[in-house]
Amino acid sequence: MFNSISNKPRVLRVAVTATFIAALASAPLAIAQEHEHGSDAAASKEVTGEVVDMMCYVDHNAVGEKHGQSCGAKCIKSGGPVGIVSEGKAYLVVGEHKPINDQLAEYCGKTITVKGKLAERGGVAMIENVEVVRK
Repeated sequence: MFNSISNKPRVLRVAVTATFIAALASAPLAIAQEHEHGSDAAASKEVTGEVVDMMCYVDHNAVGEKHGQSCGAKCIKSGGPVGIVSEGKAYLVVGEHKPINDQLAEYCGKTITVKGKLAERGGVAMIENVEVVRK
């Protein structure tokens, strides 16, 4: 009879411990879900500017349709970083956690509008999860 009373605190400790472990195990999943599909709609922005091959743009300010359709498009198709220059500011442009070079190479040297999430760190600006806006 005395043993049944002394087991109640132990059962309660086991239940609390199991709940705590379950909460810890599911927390990274919730954080990852928020990172992948964050509801930060306020950070989504449209930017209109010239598509550039970032290597040539940073190295020797290569802009314009002549460069874009010759060297720039080739560099982008070969995997070089692609960007968009708007009002003197350059943005690295990426898709949803992957390059979108094949989609943007044809626009190199031309002005387009893209929509995506803005991020900036250490002086580098990026637009991610980019969609080309058709107007």
